[in-house]
Parts: sequence; structure tokens; C-alpha cells
Amino acid sequence: MHALWLENNKIDLRDILQPHKDNEALIKIRKAGICSTDLELVKGYYPYTGILGHEFVGEVISLTPSPSPSGRGVGVRAGDRVVGEINAVCNECEQCLNGRSTHCENRTVLGIVNRNGTFAEYTTLPIANLHRVPDSVPDEMAVFTEPLAAALEIQEQVQISPTDRVLLIGAGRLGQLIAQTLALTGCDLRVVARHAHQQDLLKRRGIRIISEEEIKPWRWDVVVEATGSPSGFSLARQAIRPRGTLVLKSTYKGEINVNFSSIVVDEINIVGSRCGPFKPALRLMESRQVDPTVLIMDEFELTDALKAFERAAEVGVLKVLIQM
Repeated sequence: MHALWLENNKIDLRDILQPHKDNEALIKIRKAGICSTDLELVKGYYPYTGILGHEFVGEVISLTPSPSPSGRGVGVRAGDRVVGEINAVCNECEQCLNGRSTHCENRTVLGIVNRNGTFAEYTTLPIANLHRVPDSVPDEMAVFTEPLAAALEIQEQVQISPTDRVLLIGAGRLGQLIAQTLALTGCDLRVVARHAHQQDLLKRRGIRIISEEEIKPWRWDVVVEATGSPSGFSLARQAIRPRGTLVLKSTYKGEINVNFSSIVVDEINIVGSRCGPFKPALRLMESRQVDPTVLIMDEFELTDALKAFERAAEVGVLKVLIQM
């Protein structure tokens, strides 16, 4: 099969064997999305060799039933259109046995850690990782399930009420989805968005924009930092009120300087936030309460995957899809 391979910070198209793993479903990829993590992996953010990609919608070609302690994946059959959670876990370690399976001590991560990803004609995943896509959710929407779930994880970790003043810093690929989901809570939401296209998408949904100069320090109940930059973290730290909650939604390359004494004095709650729930994400798209398709700016065939990555790396570009 054709696949986009990463090795030594270089990507190229290769012909490799179709994958097969016992107790895992074989999935034919229909569409896959390029995210910031993919771009950073190419730059060397994490030492990974293999097929990139983890945002996808595909069709189950075959599967070998296997027990699922969580009950997930029940009812998935060959021919189903599916999306998949990216962490493949052991179900036996301390973290798994205590309900923290996304932090499995032996996990592999689709297209990121010791598991080939989805910029290929086929991939495999444990049946427990799969979720059937409702018929009313088209492929170009379903491919956003993983990042939309990540956006929803914030509300799994932090209770946000209509009276909360919430500041979101960053309106890129993930930030746009975070904004759409936070807006559903009815909170007093403001978003820092640097690019005109980002601002336009938010305004169309009635989401209010705020400039960095307008942000008053020590005023915000919840601040979500989604830029992954030291400057974004610095702005978030200035904005959060004492005893407020600072949600870090992006990873940071290298190290950043943090005055932890001030965090202790102000009693700031810091929440790291990563993978999230797929079923609520699918329901929100099925009901059209969110529309991630507005982020799509281009689509390429797998044979043009290198061009797709060049396009996705351009400043201000949101979502680029690869069609199989």
C-alpha cells in the first residue's frame, strides 16, 4: 500500500506491506487530517519513525473479536464507517486499572508513539478504540472527531458555568474547535485570534474577539492556552485571576521559564488537557451544534501528500485533508 513515512525529520511516499495485527481491526482510510502535531513531528518535536497521522475516518474491512474490559467497540462490524481513539492500551498497568487508560504505561499512540498512523491506505486499531460514525455525519465532518474530542476534554476536567469569564488564547486548528464547544456553555467567552480568517470564522458564530491589548490582568476565571508558545503562556498567566483555572491545551517545545512562586501565591489551578471523549464529539456533529468543516482550507490525494504538508505548514492555514 501507499503510505507517508517519516524518518530522520523527512517525509516521503513509500510502498509498504498492508498492516495486520492480531485482535485488531483492519481499516481502510477514507480521509485523514493534518494537525499541528504532525507538522511538529516532522520538525523533530518527538523522535518518531513510521507512518504519520491520527485524525481519520475509515471503513472497517475485517476484524478479529477481542474482549474489551471497558465495553467499548461493541457492535462494530466489517463495513462500518468508523473513527478511532488514538491511544492503544494494555488494560493491565496501574493507570489502566485505575481508570486512566489514556495514560497507560505501555500505550502506543496512532502515528505518534510506536504505532503506524493514518496517512496510508490502511491502518489497524484495537476494536475497543473504534466508534461507529452516524449516517448523517459526512466524512469531511467525521474526520474532525479526534480534535473535537480533545476540545471537549476541557469540560470533562473543568466545570464551566454561564457566569464564568473565559479567555481562549489561540484560534488555530484546535482553538477554533475549543471556541465552538466553550460557546455552548453560555459562558462569557473571549478569544484572542491573530489572523483575519480566524476572526471571521469566530464572528460568524457570534463568538467575541479580544485583542491582547484589551486583556485586563487578574480578571479571568478560566484561561485556556492553545498556542503552545511561551508568549501565549505569559499572556495567560497575566490574565488569570487569583484562584482561577489555567488550562494548558498545547504542548511546548523545549522549556519555558515560569515563576512558580507567583502561581503559589495566587493559588492558580493548572490543568493539563489532552485526549477527550469521542461519543459526545460525534453527537455534537450529528446534531450540528458544532461545524468543524469550516476549518477545511484544502484537500489532496495521498499521492500529493508532500504538497498537502507544504500547504498545511503555511501561516494562517487551518485544516488540510488527505483523501485516500
